[in-house]
Amino acid sequence: MSFARVRALVVVGLLAVVALVIVVVAVVRDTQGKGGAAAGCPEGAPLADVALHENKDVKINVYNATDEPGLAKKVADDFRNRKFQVKKEGNAKQQLDGVAVLQYGPKGVGSAHLLRAYFLNNAEPKFDIKRKDDTVDVVLGNNFAQLATTTEVNQSLGDLGAPVAPAGTCPMPVDK
Repeated sequence: MSFARVRALVVVGLLAVVALVIVVVAVVRDTQGKGGAAAGCPEGAPLADVALHENKDVKINVYNATDEPGLAKKVADDFRNRKFQVKKEGNAKQQLDGVAVLQYGPKGVGSAHLLRAYFLNNAEPKFDIKRKDDTVDVVLGNNFAQLATTTEVNQSLGDLGAPVAPAGTCPMPVDK
């Protein structure tokens, strides 16, 4: 065996040992092992459902806060056509100048996140930590024009990113 071949084998062997050491150190010092396990959550904090649900699993109430008669029924029917579960529809107590307001509790975080995409992130989220149900109230305002198309919803969901647990809550563990 020539000297050049021996030298090449020694260099390759050293590189293999260095790579093995780096891999072992990276695995031992990994800090992401408990990522998403709600570490650091305060004791007794409500669990927020941050899963992004399919339309058929989202429960909503639609309320009209405008002068336009029948808007809640029209939008509720539009949501039904998109496979949402519309529980109630009616008029809100007071007028709203914005596009819409989404009112929800810890169990409705993921659902509200999806609904924000239907308003192209122009709906104001209103989180109520004391709310116990998983229904989202959709209050339509004077600046509402129409719901987004499927393509616009998908683009808006990409822009919004993943749902995040609101302050004072912890993310609910996700079943795999």
